[in-house]
Amino acid sequence: MTRTDVPSGLREQAPRYALLPLRIFLGLTFVYAGLDKLTDATFLSADGAGSIGELMRGVRDTAAFPAMVDLALDSPVGCAVALAIGEILVGLGTLAGLLTRIAATGGALISLSLWLTVSWAVTPYYYGNDLIYLMAWTPLILAGARYLSLDSLIRSRRSRRTA
Repeated sequence: MTRTDVPSGLREQAPRYALLPLRIFLGLTFVYAGLDKLTDATFLSADGAGSIGELMRGVRDTAAFPAMVDLALDSPVGCAVALAIGEILVGLGTLAGLLTRIAATGGALISLSLWLTVSWAVTPYYYGNDLIYLMAWTPLILAGARYLSLDSLIRSRRSRRTA
């Protein structure tokens, strides 16, 4: 199909939905990551192979901010649960398009904290996925979810009430 074969209405509509695949991917990924953490008893342990505690102790000396890891090591399981719940809330908000900019900012902050701690020492840098996730949240922070979202539904209902 050539550019001239694409109906002009479809071509005009495409930019509106350009962020939808990114929104779906990030939302599903963060919900999955949170649920995966909450359902992994090994991960939700302060000590032992595969535990959050072992992971944190393993990255402590290579993190950009070791003090962040030290703070998390005061309560590694609590930190893991908070991270998992945060990921689930961010993912659900992103999927539903509810408070999308706030959810995306939360996702970016989670990704930033993981980049500065867990994946900081990954070389070359592009092998670490947390920096990529941080950048992927940026378009949603800037643009929000204008279409196929609860944000747009709320916005349209408000504008109808004021009209």
